[in-house]
Amino acid sequence: MAEKEAKKVPSVPESLLKKRQAYAAMKAKRQKKILAIKKYRKTQRKLIYARAQAYHKEYRHMYRQEIRMARMARKAGNYYVPAEPKLAFVIRIRGTNGVSPKVRKVLQLLRLRQIFNGTFVKLNKASINMLRIVEPYIAWGYPNLKSVHELIYKRGYGKINKQRIALTDNSLIEKRLGKFGIICMEDVIHEIYTVGKNFKVVNNFLWPFKLSSPRGGMKKKTIHFVEGGDAGNREDQINRLIRRMN
Repeated sequence: MAEKEAKKVPSVPESLLKKRQAYAAMKAKRQKKILAIKKYRKTQRKLIYARAQAYHKEYRHMYRQEIRMARMARKAGNYYVPAEPKLAFVIRIRGTNGVSPKVRKVLQLLRLRQIFNGTFVKLNKASINMLRIVEPYIAWGYPNLKSVHELIYKRGYGKINKQRIALTDNSLIEKRLGKFGIICMEDVIHEIYTVGKNFKVVNNFLWPFKLSSPRGGMKKKTIHFVEGGDAGNREDQINRLIRRMN
């Protein structure tokens, strides 16, 4: 009887059993986490889609409202004057060799440190005065929804840990701006285009746009746009320049 017990296959060592149990627990935990992430992403996708639809309706309503107001004014024999634009897109078109420190400082404040860099600017008395100071060195105007959309989708980079990171995933935006209720690209576009309450935060998150030199070249950088050049305010004609540079 004692000989049979001696020949018996030894049981699994306790250390190995513990390892197996720990591994099984880790695997179960990982699976649980993966399922939770999948579920969360599914709800987020639905939320993002619903928000995109709501924004589309809002933009369409804004566009139709403008047309309706203009028609009503024309019908009454008056002129409809649209509201003052709240958003500008500024592109640096010249270098700063031999310019005053004030101009250089304003270009730094506008985050335009390189030629053909572009940024969004909220228009108020202070920002308009800054744009006037550097007017010979910039081209600026009022971008439409299409321009904002194309710029952010095509050349949108975020400032993440002081690095320039391409916005290839909504999770990058959610991680940085989620506490402000901004979780996707459409939220970023909406906040910029409508100049919302979190405009400053979103605009600082976006890295200055690095645009290409315009197709077909420039006319004359040293002359104002109204005199046949390129510098200064070109109002809604900035959209044409953005198309050529994006």
